[in-house]
Amino acid sequence: MIVATAGHIDHGKTALLAALTGAGGDHRREERERGMTIDLGYRYAALDADTTLGFIDVPGHEKFIHNMLAGAGGVDIALLVVAADDGVMPQTREHLAILGLLGITRLWVVLTKTDRVDAARSEAVEADVRRLLAATGYSDAPCFALSSHTGDGVDALREALSRKAREIAARSDEGEFRLSVDRSFSVAGAGVVVTGTALAGRISVGDSLWSEDEHGRARRLRVRGLHAQNRPAQTATSGQRVALNLAGERLRPEHLPRGSWLVGEALRGTSRRLDIQLRVLEDAPRALAHWTPVHVHLGAQRLMGRVALLAGKTLAPGEEGPAQLVLEGYTHAVHGDAVVLRDQSAWFTLGGGRVLDPQAPARSRRTPERLAELALLAGGGLEATLLARLQTARNGLAPDALVRQYNYPGALRRLPAEVRSVSTRRGERLFARARWQALGEALTAALAAFHAQQPDEPGPDRARLRRFGLAYLEPAVYTALVDEALGAGAIRASGPWLHLPEHRIRLSAEEEALKARLWPLLEAGGNNPPWVRDLARRENVDEARVRALLRKLARMGELHQVVGDLFYPAAAVEALAAEAMALAESDAGLSVVAFRDRLGLGRKRCVQLLEYLDRIGITRRFGNLRGIREESSMVQRVRTR
Repeated sequence: MIVATAGHIDHGKTALLAALTGAGGDHRREERERGMTIDLGYRYAALDADTTLGFIDVPGHEKFIHNMLAGAGGVDIALLVVAADDGVMPQTREHLAILGLLGITRLWVVLTKTDRVDAARSEAVEADVRRLLAATGYSDAPCFALSSHTGDGVDALREALSRKAREIAARSDEGEFRLSVDRSFSVAGAGVVVTGTALAGRISVGDSLWSEDEHGRARRLRVRGLHAQNRPAQTATSGQRVALNLAGERLRPEHLPRGSWLVGEALRGTSRRLDIQLRVLEDAPRALAHWTPVHVHLGAQRLMGRVALLAGKTLAPGEEGPAQLVLEGYTHAVHGDAVVLRDQSAWFTLGGGRVLDPQAPARSRRTPERLAELALLAGGGLEATLLARLQTARNGLAPDALVRQYNYPGALRRLPAEVRSVSTRRGERLFARARWQALGEALTAALAAFHAQQPDEPGPDRARLRRFGLAYLEPAVYTALVDEALGAGAIRASGPWLHLPEHRIRLSAEEEALKARLWPLLEAGGNNPPWVRDLARRENVDEARVRALLRKLARMGELHQVVGDLFYPAAAVEALAAEAMALAESDAGLSVVAFRDRLGLGRKRCVQLLEYLDRIGITRRFGNLRGIREESSMVQRVRTR
């Protein structure tokens, strides 16, 4: 269990932890000289052989709120320390607000320095604290009155913490390991050591981690050794104070400053834009305007950034709404992480919220569709919102992106029956079954509309059909949709053309008669058929009529249009493919010269033919030679003859 202090400067936080743990605080020379805590301090108290309490001592002075925020995340219980002689003070209120913004659910009040006041004063201060807590979620917080100097009441608090530590269930170690570095230093003989509170997952000696900093730099590191709750261990889990001895190429402590993130492989990827559900504090000095510069605190990290309000131009004190944080540096976050915002001068806390999307888009961030998605994201975790999000996700959701967003892979191992996983060339995508079925219906409807507009064409190719009716689909998703429809027989392909099963290009009686006259001439030409102008002259037919008919036959798959006015029957192209295959397997190889000699045609024609075989996927050029594409359906057909 991790316990953190909070409260005004000189209210006895450090002395309290010294009394609870027996370990003195303020080890830094500056702290001893100034008589106040400047940076985070850490102490531990062993309850038994298996249980150790970790304590985080945070600064109370307003100038060091950023250090307080660096240590206040990931704690189980916060002790709000109020001195009986001073009572509620400015940082008491600000620390209390910050604890609420961080989502810390357990808060205990500790009334210190009771040896300096009488019972009536202690009761009055406790009443003031109760009034302060009444408007928060901590109205039922227990209160412990004590004196760290005399020890009166300290045992009662220590025993209560011990009982609570045994009651609190261990945090789940579901998901990838995450830690926000709050200290980094070098130990002689060991190397670089970092500390922080494990926010998720588990880590063991020998495991690999990735470090990510505000500059977007990533390093692969290995865990050489670790301490959990101030004890040597082989494994550390979520909710523990952890010290990691890390190894990496030329690694130095300055490579892992406070605020750096250590994450598992599946969580790699930093961001400079976070969509959050933002709440402005009730006692904020003014309304929060769009594009306000702020200090952003996330984990132990502090960055400058601006607030882009997504549903209005201002947020008044006490109001909340969706916003995007546009940061000056890079950060790591997952859905649900707490964010605290302070003003540009870092004098007061403005508000905070929860991360909705850690990889927020730069464009279309205020569209009704995006705002609806953010409303869903604000409604709960992955399991609670997955189905609703899939109902509106045109291109589905990628499981690896969901793991990155939520760090909750367990939910994706037990998908609801209404969810379907679709394999694409870009990886798996999740779709609502009804949504995927609707996309299939949209595909056939687009084909039907195309046939109605272009009845004399066999159908569009894949790219044209996507542009025609399904341009909103990503290429990988569209390809998977088409492949499934082809496999199910919902649509068919004739060469590169897609069409509905019942669609046929039909020749008119006049076209059938002209085809009967021209076809023998094309077949007789073999690998050197006549040009359109020669066919028109021989049959005394208008050249435009011949060209239109041959192009229609090419769309039907009966002819191949090698160049503008030169058409080859399908059988002739297969014969040319067989010749090319034979040459490619010979000692001579498939070159223009060898192909010319084998066919007895001119060089120009041979170049045209080989370039056409390249275009339809029969051959591939490598310098002066060509190879055969074995995956081609025509190549496979020729080989089986």
